Amino acid sequence: MQERAARTRQALLEAAAAEFAERGYEGASFQGVVGRAKTSIGSLTFHFGTKTILAEEVRTAGRARFGRCLEGLAVAADPLRELRTLIGCLARLAREDPFVRAARRLEADCPGGEPPLAEAWLPVLRSLLDRAGGAHRLRPGVSPEDAVALLAQLAEGAMVALDATRDPVWDSVWDIVLHGLAADRTGRAGAMWCGSEPT
Repeated sequence: MQERAARTRQALLEAAAAEFAERGYEGASFQGVVGRAKTSIGSLTFHFGTKTILAEEVRTAGRARFGRCLEGLAVAADPLRELRTLIGCLARLAREDPFVRAARRLEADCPGGEPPLAEAWLPVLRSLLDRAGGAHRLRPGVSPEDAVALLAQLAEGAMVALDATRDPVWDSVWDIVLHGLAADRTGRAGAMWCGSEPT
């Protein structure tokens, strides 16, 4: 019985994530959630009670998935290569994970409550750019602070675009941006960002 209840609860959460991601807080309905989960309103209210509680659960689950992705990043000798992996992680979550898309939509619709998702990844981004600056991997004249400001804005814009379109073109955009920030191993501009030999 407990296993069945747990399966029902998970199905409701997954349905709610899809509903909130697609319709936002105001547009989402219990009827839409139970239709997606193929269960009853009674089951939904038994497990979650109110729309606010359901939204908080979905948002918490989205934040946890974000955190697991960040924790799984492999440390690379080249901080710019690691930065590209981080950006790929952000893009994949925005494109593929309904809980993350729902958490982002709920964050926009109902600010407050849970800390913004950016608080999970911005410190990682900042640390990688500080490392890149310290290792002379940034193009001369590019400060880590300016690079953080640029990449944070682009990351937010990319995640919004991917929420809406799932457009993989952003992978190419990131390659161009990171190439523009990178210096070659001798500190001169013009080499590939990922650490290849100067061309």
